[in-house]
Amino acid sequence: MEHEPTRNLALDLVRVTEAAALAAGRFMGRGDKESADKAAVDAMRLVLSKMEINGVVVIGEGEKDKAPMLYNGEHVGQGQGPELDIAVDPIDGTRPLAMGRTNSISTVAIAPRGSMFFPGPFVYMNKIAVGPEAKGHIDIERSITDNLKEIARVKSKSLEDLTCIILERPRHDEMVAEMRQAGVRIRLIPDGDVAGALMTAWPDSGIDVLFGIGGTPEGVIAACALRAMGGEIQGKLFARDEEELRRGREMGYDFDKVLTMGDLVSTEDVFFAATGITDGELLHGVKYFGDGASTDSLVVRGLTGTVREMKATHRWDKLKRLSPIDY
Repeated sequence: MEHEPTRNLALDLVRVTEAAALAAGRFMGRGDKESADKAAVDAMRLVLSKMEINGVVVIGEGEKDKAPMLYNGEHVGQGQGPELDIAVDPIDGTRPLAMGRTNSISTVAIAPRGSMFFPGPFVYMNKIAVGPEAKGHIDIERSITDNLKEIARVKSKSLEDLTCIILERPRHDEMVAEMRQAGVRIRLIPDGDVAGALMTAWPDSGIDVLFGIGGTPEGVIAACALRAMGGEIQGKLFARDEEELRRGREMGYDFDKVLTMGDLVSTEDVFFAATGITDGELLHGVKYFGDGASTDSLVVRGLTGTVREMKATHRWDKLKRLSPIDY
């Protein structure tokens, strides 16, 4: 893909996540994950359809939750302009949103056609992610303790001052026990490991490393963001049972292979955008007022490493003249 067409995609892309966040934010705390997800998907699909790109959804979120989704293989955009892979997670953290909790965000990433890892039906991945200071110093094949010691060394911290983030799941009990034995601080989160991975590269978040088994789609999206933000993620596909392992091997997937940044997204020419839906360490959530709302977003361009923080105010009276979505 020529670099010229990517020049103006950052603002277009952040409009995609803003629209999803504005639509989904209405459902904060209402206990209705499905309606929130549908609102986010519908808004995201509409704005993507207006972009001057020839996009194909490679990473669509929702299959494992039976949620509405931008499905894998769906064509988006005007059908002209650069040919792109699209990775979407309209709501990273549907449960926190439905329960009125923190760190729910909307995300999307784009890269040239054929550059993103396609996980097929294998929706879980073991991951380790760090920010720029620890890039090149992690190895998912080594123990958690060894990785923690190396991260502490390169960041000039004691183990007691390191903070790990991990999904709160029974499958992680042994990992958490090892972290506790090492003496590090642990942040347990109910959902949202894209946000967790991003926090490792966000200076003010206080998070040093993400561990654990989460979504494969989320791993690819996080890789796009971390590639642009100077961090690193490694992953290994995780089979939930022997049948999934057998089926995956028949399809040519290697569950022993370490998936590096280059495997997950093979180019620096990536864009990533995220908008906060509920308040979190990474981004503020949507705030509604009488005639509009405000959003807090970040958009990252891989080629330049530019990270833009974007605070926006949206006016309903003007938006409704332009869009059929009732924001």
